[in-house]
Amino acid sequence: MRHLIKKHTISFKHAFDGVIWSFKTQPNFRIHLLLSLVAIFLSFYLQLETFEWLIILMLIFIGLVIEMINTAIEATTDAIDRNLRQDIAIAKDVAAGAMLTYAIGAIVIASCIFFPKF
Repeated sequence: MRHLIKKHTISFKHAFDGVIWSFKTQPNFRIHLLLSLVAIFLSFYLQLETFEWLIILMLIFIGLVIEMINTAIEATTDAIDRNLRQDIAIAKDVAAGAMLTYAIGAIVIASCIFFPKF
C-alpha cells in the first residue's frame, strides 16, 4: 500500500510540474489563465446561477486542458524531428485548430451566458 501511495505521489508531482511548466513557458496558457480570471470575475459580478457557474468552470478547465494537449503534441513532434515535415506540420496544425475551434465555441457559449445579464 505504501508503494502505491508513493507511486501516486510521484505521478501527481510530475503532473503538477507539467502545469507549472505550461504556465512558465507557454504564452497562450497564460492568456487563457488571464481570460479565465476575467470570466470568474464576471461570474461573481453578474451573480451567475449555479448551473451557469458550472458551465463557465467547465469551459475554463477544458480550454486549459486542450491548450496543454496542444503543447504536448508540439513538444512530441519537435522531439521526433525539428525539420519541416508535412506530417509533423499537419499534426501541429490540427492540434492548434482543435484549440481554436474550442475557443470559438467557448466564446459563443460564454456570450450566451454573460450578455443577457447586462
